[in-house]
Amino acid sequence: MTAEIPKPVVDTSKPHPARVYDWLLGGKDNYPVDWEVGEKLPPEAKDGARQNRQFMNRAVAHLAESGVDQFLDIGTGIPTRPNLHQIVQERNPAARVVYTDNDPIVLRHAEALLVSTPQGVTDYIQGDVRDLAAVLGHARDILDFKRPVAVSLIALMHFIADDQDPYGIVSTLVDALPSGSYLVMSHASSDLFPELSDQVVAEYAKGGITLGFRTRAEVAKFFDGLDLIEPGLVTTTEWYRGSPAPEPESSGVYAAVGRVR
Repeated sequence: MTAEIPKPVVDTSKPHPARVYDWLLGGKDNYPVDWEVGEKLPPEAKDGARQNRQFMNRAVAHLAESGVDQFLDIGTGIPTRPNLHQIVQERNPAARVVYTDNDPIVLRHAEALLVSTPQGVTDYIQGDVRDLAAVLGHARDILDFKRPVAVSLIALMHFIADDQDPYGIVSTLVDALPSGSYLVMSHASSDLFPELSDQVVAEYAKGGITLGFRTRAEVAKFFDGLDLIEPGLVTTTEWYRGSPAPEPESSGVYAAVGRVR
């Protein structure tokens, strides 16, 4: 699918989570304001970003191999190979993927995200998870919401503070999905490594970015009413299905995949 990509306006005066994440992954699409945040984070932050990305790869690969052929990725971030559409379309060339992010720099790279197999579709909308009406409205033009859709919220919801109704956002999103759909989520913990978590939250706050790390019980609440597939709610390095187990590593990020009843 082709799309006309407008020229984005990128604010380089303030750090942005997508660009800090890109820096943590060793990417080049970030600016000094983003480096300043990243360089003050503990070394474990880079491991966490890598582990988080690897979880996403394993989770969507498993779903594609299980027959899911529609994906809505919210909080896409700056493209890092392999991208979600590359993973799922390698397994099912007819898969359809919609990407969403609120950072204009991701829009600049949307052409890379729109490279689909001839049989499948990829599409991109600049949008925010806090405006689900716009995101879902666009997604429904591309995806068939009468059939299962896998929604991924990878390292996103800990940027949504409690006063922004994070549980209501996820509940609204899940309610829009048909039975047999899936929610794929990773979320930074506040209880696995509390001192490190506090340091990360403080450094992001200095850059004007609010983080709301949560306990295991608080993350589990996002999956209320869903059926967790094995291995349930674990850390990113403990979640795997249909692939070799990752190397044993500690992780401060929870991960799970829930099925809509």
